[in-house]
Amino acid sequence: MIDLLKKSVEQEIEILREISLFSKRIETASPSEKTLLAEGLEALNSRMRESSRIVIDLLGEIETGIKEKKEVQEIKKPVAYKKETTSTPLPAIEEKKKFLEELDITEGVLKKLRKKEVKEEAEIEEFRKARGYLKLANKFFFKSANDLVKKGYFGALQSELKKSNLNILSETYVAMMMFSTVLSFVLSIFLVIFLLFFDFSFSWPFIGLYTGSLTIRALTIIWLIFVIPISTFFILYLYPSAEKKSISNRINEELPFAVIHMSSISGSGIEPTEIFKIIALGKEYPFLRKEIRKILNQTNIYGYDLVTALNNVSKSTSSPKLAELFTGLSTTISSGGSLSDFFQKRADTMLTDYRLEKEKSIKAAETSMDIYISIVIAAPMILMLLLVMVSVSGIQIGFTPNELTLMTVGGVIFVNFLFLGYLQTKRGLY
Repeated sequence: MIDLLKKSVEQEIEILREISLFSKRIETASPSEKTLLAEGLEALNSRMRESSRIVIDLLGEIETGIKEKKEVQEIKKPVAYKKETTSTPLPAIEEKKKFLEELDITEGVLKKLRKKEVKEEAEIEEFRKARGYLKLANKFFFKSANDLVKKGYFGALQSELKKSNLNILSETYVAMMMFSTVLSFVLSIFLVIFLLFFDFSFSWPFIGLYTGSLTIRALTIIWLIFVIPISTFFILYLYPSAEKKSISNRINEELPFAVIHMSSISGSGIEPTEIFKIIALGKEYPFLRKEIRKILNQTNIYGYDLVTALNNVSKSTSSPKLAELFTGLSTTISSGGSLSDFFQKRADTMLTDYRLEKEKSIKAAETSMDIYISIVIAAPMILMLLLVMVSVSGIQIGFTPNELTLMTVGGVIFVNFLFLGYLQTKRGLY
């Protein structure tokens, strides 16, 4: 009977291996393969239940035999004990063939599915040594940037960099800002010198020598030397804030579904840290899992307890909703409350907010579509009709029809770029 139990357990282990293999394979399979694999998983689960029932029966018989043996030893009377064996056969080759025939799967297809390897590439993000442009910026301005950061001149920028997950040291980013500003200043000088002696036109040749007064020309373009470097500095200064907002929108998109996932996991009574591990190892929430990994790094590497790690990450995350969730979770853990109830209530609230935000986003998208149609489609058509009328009537307006056509096409291209930039900033809402 012990040998029979051993064989049953070994068979259960083999079935579990096949279930694990099919589960991994189904994630990257095609729709037709997913159907096949799902049916295979159902068959394997059925075999697993049958094998488990056999193991339970064998354990019961062994326990009964041990009790009877003890009773014989206590009474000290020879009692004839007839060893019984289970009448339920193990799922063997015939049963396996039966499952395969039901699923219409041949041994060749089964071996082919087993041979396919599931390749999972985990993204490893870390602070790397500055290379390329950043390395060049550090070479010239790292010392100055380090001194400014130590004096507290870029405190707000440091906070934005942490929340934007750019993985760039604040000193290196400030050095890059200074280097880019100086570089844009030099380029603006060359641009002013070029514009001082050359002029642009909409007719061929597009570039020609400037024939007017150089003094007046210099006074009209000298502002570029100051505007371009200042604009470069402020654009780089505000970029982490814009990136933080974009990431915050993405996290808010994933958060309601992640909380539902956490609620279902916490219902099994699992340790809170294991809940975060499951979310961090999955690929369903690419932006949220970066914040979850911060918690795991603080608990596994720095040795903080979970409550302290939650409070620390809540201060550095870009999403106020996620920060509120971490704060409430740390309070629940500290007070010994029910995690399942906490996640369930938060999931209901976040789903309601998610529906309301989606409705607002749909209305905003409709408005943006109307604006786009009016400006980019209707307006150029009206301008083109006006150009045709001008060219037919012979009215002189200071520009030739070709020049007006180029201006219209250039305006449409410019507006499209502006609209694409607007959509990029709102990508977390649409």
